[in-house]
Amino acid sequence: MVASALPVGVEVCAVVLAAGEGRRLLPLTAHLPKALCPVGNVPLLDRALDRVSALGLDTPATVAVNACYLGDQVVRHVGGRAALSVEPGDPLGTSGGVANLRNWIDGRGVLVGNADAYLAAPGTPPGPDIAALLADWDGTTVRLLGQPVDGPPRPGDFGRYRFAGFSLLPWARVRDLPVEPTELVRTVWRPAEVAGELEVVEFSGRYLDTGTPADYLAANLHAAGGGSLVDPTAEVTGELRAAVVGAGAVVRGTLHRCVVWPGGLVRADEHLTDAVRAGAGLTVPAPAVRTSGR
Repeated sequence: MVASALPVGVEVCAVVLAAGEGRRLLPLTAHLPKALCPVGNVPLLDRALDRVSALGLDTPATVAVNACYLGDQVVRHVGGRAALSVEPGDPLGTSGGVANLRNWIDGRGVLVGNADAYLAAPGTPPGPDIAALLADWDGTTVRLLGQPVDGPPRPGDFGRYRFAGFSLLPWARVRDLPVEPTELVRTVWRPAEVAGELEVVEFSGRYLDTGTPADYLAANLHAAGGGSLVDPTAEVTGELRAAVVGAGAVVRGTLHRCVVWPGGLVRADEHLTDAVRAGAGLTVPAPAVRTSGR
């Protein structure tokens, strides 16, 4: 726990958003919610929960998770580690998901994190890497974690920064949010920006939203540190050149810049490059793309 991370005199809780469908990752997410997709052999949701836990937000009274798409899997996975908000029907979006937890938030500031955000700051463990977002917060401004981007900002960026997965919201901007499908960028971030009440806190590490196969693969390879990461229970007799291999997987062929999910199979006659393998035959191409960040 980072003892000095939480602001003095301002009560804060955390919400990890895990309700999304992950449509851009289909067919990988046809039977597994995006929040449970493994990066570096750790489910994305666990990475987010570990990060806020290191900040002292580690009980069902201080951290909540929302679920919707394949929500029963998320509920089982979270267990008693966090309060749970299961949204009926379609996902409510980032704003609606927070609004649906209004009674649980109950007057507190709220640190909101996207479960699909992959963050890594060299030399700094999860939790302390985003502690600046909370430092000296007075409970009135909206704060965003932002990564500097090269060139003109794309739509949705804030000045020279790209949103990097976490924001800090005051209760005054949460209490009246509508419980309907909408996004925080429309209901909170942009209105706060117009009012001069938005602060961007720079994140100097690597950020990827893992929303596409290419970025999902890039996050896995970054987590592997440029080499290969193999679960101790996997069976590997083939050649690996930058790969992540999950629990119980069997790899007899060749992998170059690939991810093999837990229980996956790569046969001896297979040579996979820039791809994600799930099961015995589902292969999702993940062509490398240029991404910003470090």
